[in-house]
Amino acid sequence: MHPATAPTALTVYGIANCDTVKKARLWLQNQGLAAEFHDFKKQGLAPDLLAAWVQTLGWERLLNRKGTTWRKLAPAQQASACDAAGASALMLAHHSVIKRPVVRWPDGRLTVGFAPEAFAAMLA
Repeated sequence: MHPATAPTALTVYGIANCDTVKKARLWLQNQGLAAEFHDFKKQGLAPDLLAAWVQTLGWERLLNRKGTTWRKLAPAQQASACDAAGASALMLAHHSVIKRPVVRWPDGRLTVGFAPEAFAAMLA
């Protein structure tokens, strides 16, 4: 079964060289949790998966306006991310503007970003 559809799998979506993703993966490992890793820079990101994230989390939470990739975009590209459709198109074209990591927990809940206390709460 594909990791994106396996409800029992703990899956971390992100980019391997992202410091926040590294911290999140290390934290999970230190808790003794096995997590599948989906590097959407190398493995891609299915449009339907991103659409599900946008529906569940909201495009505003997923769009990283603080990163290098965002700052390098042309003003017109940045301006195109003014609604769910525009932001989704931008995130599919430039995976690095997705805030990382996106984690699908075994119960199907999703989180964005990494904070140890938030991750611990997901396990409680």
